[in-house]
Amino acid sequence: MGVSNATDGESALISAVRVGDTALVKSLLQEDSDPGVREAAFCLAVRTYAGHIAQLLLQYGADAGQCGPDELLPLREAVESGSPALVEALLDHRIRRRYPASELLEMRDLARRRHEAGAGAELRRRTGSKEALIRTRVQDDEYYHVDELTLGGTSVRDGHAAILTDLEELLGIRALFEELMARALHHHQDHTAWGRATILLAHRRDQETWAAAAALRTHPGPSHRLFGAEVLRLTHLFDDSDADAFADPALDIFTDWSRKETDLAVLTEVLTALGEHADARADEALLAHAGHPDGAVRRTVAAGLGTWSELPGSSDGVREALLVLMTDADTAVRREACLTVGRSGDRAPVLAEAMAALLGDEDRQVQVAAVMGLALHDDERCVEAARRLGPQQSGVLAEEHHLDAVWRYEWRRDGR
Repeated sequence: MGVSNATDGESALISAVRVGDTALVKSLLQEDSDPGVREAAFCLAVRTYAGHIAQLLLQYGADAGQCGPDELLPLREAVESGSPALVEALLDHRIRRRYPASELLEMRDLARRRHEAGAGAELRRRTGSKEALIRTRVQDDEYYHVDELTLGGTSVRDGHAAILTDLEELLGIRALFEELMARALHHHQDHTAWGRATILLAHRRDQETWAAAAALRTHPGPSHRLFGAEVLRLTHLFDDSDADAFADPALDIFTDWSRKETDLAVLTEVLTALGEHADARADEALLAHAGHPDGAVRRTVAAGLGTWSELPGSSDGVREALLVLMTDADTAVRREACLTVGRSGDRAPVLAEAMAALLGDEDRQVQVAAVMGLALHDDERCVEAARRLGPQQSGVLAEEHHLDAVWRYEWRRDGR
């Protein structure tokens, strides 16, 4: 492990954790690090309320069991902090037995009280301050956000609903669909409370939950429809059984829903769901929105059309739509369409030419997508195009992954 410039010779990983530099922590963990340093870094991350960094360290092999109870934050303080990521780190399976069921029940009750009172009200009670709350959107874990509220120099995050859901699941307590939905609807779709609720309900995979979610598609409130659509989409997405019992019902619902939905966020979720079905009906439903005036909708169509690798070729309609989307005025739409074409099983020469045309795009990430697509299509033009791009941009993991396709092509070409 590298050593920082600190006078005490502190390891670079510990220093990065101490200043809360998540990107640097991730970069250092990708190197060959000392397991003992990873454990020390995990203890430090938990003590400094950096739940997202603690989770990252666990992903890269830190053993929470090597940290003594006195080296970690008490579970109560983690729950009070309102950070679901921090609580989840402390409930890692290697140290979960340290907390008896009675303590977990107490923490469940504490999370419920904080959720029902509201993080802002609790912060005012603790500080006694009447000043204006400062609310900041922060990343709490790898995928979700929470709001961080600050008052009188004290901060708390508003993730208590998600913490409550996690503790209920850990204790084997089955919350009602309506209660989980209510917790989610207090927040935006990218909030941890929303994500925890939809994922938990989707994993139930029972008819009662399916029916409750399906009934929301006619609800007058867009947020309710969005919640129902996500639960249905994830139920099918997570169903890895051979029977795949939810595939046909989901396709029927989403195909019909896509014709009627007017809210852009809900429509995008519905079209995302259709893109997860390897079925010509899904492609037809997506094609109906290929010319939608909203760029996010067109981007979703571009990501979902004809993307299933087991299908050797695309229909004429899908191919023509992707060719148009690859010339879209929206950079993100062009990039997504190019990625879709590159990964698809359709090897029509016209698609390779369209990708080659994007090698001169004004946006670097569109160029990167074109290079990857040509490499996946075994097109020699990818080699020179990758050389012209120059060194990979540091910290852009997607770029690294996409450009790796070039050396894999060269490996195949040279029979290595």
